[in-house]
Amino acid sequence: MNNSIPSLRILPADMGTAPSSATEGGKFMETLEQSMDQVESAQGDASTEVARLLNGKGADLHSAMIAVEKADLSFQLMMQVRNKIVQAYQQISNMQF
Repeated sequence: MNNSIPSLRILPADMGTAPSSATEGGKFMETLEQSMDQVESAQGDASTEVARLLNGKGADLHSAMIAVEKADLSFQLMMQVRNKIVQAYQQISNMQF
């Protein structure tokens, strides 16, 4: 198990030249999907660690708790990102043209 916390990159760090809006949208979706996959992976790791702890297969309580907390924090972060996306969508849909 990898004990390092994976970084969730939601915003592109280097934007060089101005790319077309179609590639920006695709890049955003790709980044969002990768982040959701990381959250799902963290939850799977936590489930595995808890199962190993409960089955007595050599896992210790500390590694199980660390895995559960990583999964919880990554899920909370993803929920905050979702909330911001929904909020941005609502603001855009309320604009008058």
